[in-house]
Amino acid sequence: METVKHEHKAQKKQPQFSLGMRERAVRMVLEHKGQYESEWAAIQSITPKVGCTPETLRK
Repeated sequence: METVKHEHKAQKKQPQFSLGMRERAVRMVLEHKGQYESEWAAIQSITPKVGCTPETLRK
């Protein structure tokens, strides 16, 4: 039996979040980061509220 290998080309994902949602999330981080030990901690706190992963917002 011969094994067939499928090649996967890298595809760019379409943005899942609107520009307005991204701007809101970034604004929330900037407004609240003083309440956390680090910017990363603020990001981790805010991402569940806006529905994305911390890494997505970090970028």
